[in-house]
Amino acid sequence: MSEYTHAPVLLEECLQGLAIRPEGIYLDGTLGRAGHSLEIARRLTTGRLICVDRDQAALDAAEDKLSPVRDRVTLVHRNFDQLEEILNAAGVDGVDGMLFDLGVSSPQLDDPERGFSYQADAPLDMRMDRREPLTAQTVVNTWPQEELKRILYQYGEERYAPAIAGAILRAREKGPIETTGALVEVIRSAMPPQALREKQHPAKRSFQAIRIAVNDELGAVERMLQAAVPRLKPGGRLCVISFHSLEDRIVKTALAEFARGCTCPPDFPVCVCGKTPLVRLVNRKPITAGAGELERNPRARSAKLRVAEKR
Repeated sequence: MSEYTHAPVLLEECLQGLAIRPEGIYLDGTLGRAGHSLEIARRLTTGRLICVDRDQAALDAAEDKLSPVRDRVTLVHRNFDQLEEILNAAGVDGVDGMLFDLGVSSPQLDDPERGFSYQADAPLDMRMDRREPLTAQTVVNTWPQEELKRILYQYGEERYAPAIAGAILRAREKGPIETTGALVEVIRSAMPPQALREKQHPAKRSFQAIRIAVNDELGAVERMLQAAVPRLKPGGRLCVISFHSLEDRIVKTALAEFARGCTCPPDFPVCVCGKTPLVRLVNRKPITAGAGELERNPRARSAKLRVAEKR
């Protein structure tokens, strides 16, 4: 769930992983800057690409970028965890391939008023979908100290989570924390001098954690995976790019479970569960960026692509 740059990450690997057929139906569940979508749509003739994003700004920007292939593209303003509703509304029973790039779109991060950045002072917001009611300001000013500590530690892997959660509680007792700049100062005040001298911005991990909580990002990934596999056609491919160990663990675990066959105890003489694998793991280990891509786009270093094929 790291920042998303203009260059689509692992583009060739995704196109290969999807095994695109010109007449097929495909879904890009994380449209972002439409880099992956454009290349998928270019490979379609009579096929169709459904592009999904929870951020209306991404959909608006995609209109221009996807104009050469617009006749093959359907734009949908929803969260990808609503996959059932998206496909039902599109009149699609089965899909030949789905792609989910879990990186956060850089236009969101770069727009100060969205409240994602710890480098610009703005109202605490952090909503990817501005129709949603929960904001970062609500999380910071109303959630209990133990819950703040949990998300900072679990989602941000912030080792100073207890101290930061305590500082937030003390600060908000004096008045609400309303801006990103005010939150950065509270975080700084809770960290020891050696932490403030580190190369990484002291608020980076905390802002990541709060953003994940506001947007329920990990829960959305779990729901998406459970909905995606059943809607793939036989031979259809599911490609998921993750940037964070928490996301990758969710993807790896879910796909491994879908790929499992019989779950009966080893000493059972015959299978009684009747469970058969739903997918084949195309690659046992995640696909990562090669040297050439890393030179062009260092951010790709943390990207991991997992591909599964529907049986």
